Amino acid sequence: MRPSLAWALILLLLPAGCAGRPDDRAAILDLLRQEAQGVVAQDLGALMVLWAEDAVVTDAAHTPDDPSDDLVWRGRDAIRDRYVHLVFPGGAKEAGPLDVRIEVRGDRATAWSTTHIGEEIAPGGDRWTFVRRGGRWLLESLTYNLEPPP
Repeated sequence: MRPSLAWALILLLLPAGCAGRPDDRAAILDLLRQEAQGVVAQDLGALMVLWAEDAVVTDAAHTPDDPSDDLVWRGRDAIRDRYVHLVFPGGAKEAGPLDVRIEVRGDRATAWSTTHIGEEIAPGGDRWTFVRRGGRWLLESLTYNLEPPP
């Protein structure tokens, strides 16, 4: 095979490999749904198994280009505290991912979605990252309040 033809084939196949398999996308959507269900049920045990040990949650404070005003929770213990002290007191009756766009690259993935927790609906408000460890997808990070201030 000529080198130029080989490169053409590689470049053609590369995007397909980056897009992820349909089962990856389904697993990631399921993970987002499980997180939303855990929030509504206030089920801390179910929520914490979804997160990687070194996960991070960031409140971008509606200023995604200015990290100086971000609130950050690092690691499962901090994320647990965030659920208990910040999320659960809101008593959300419904939550779930809306308008989800997923990009998979090997054992890592990113999803962008509309925030939907209770009465709050903020288009483009969330960015999630995922990591596959031990054959299963885990939440690696959530950055929320990415949308402009109301």
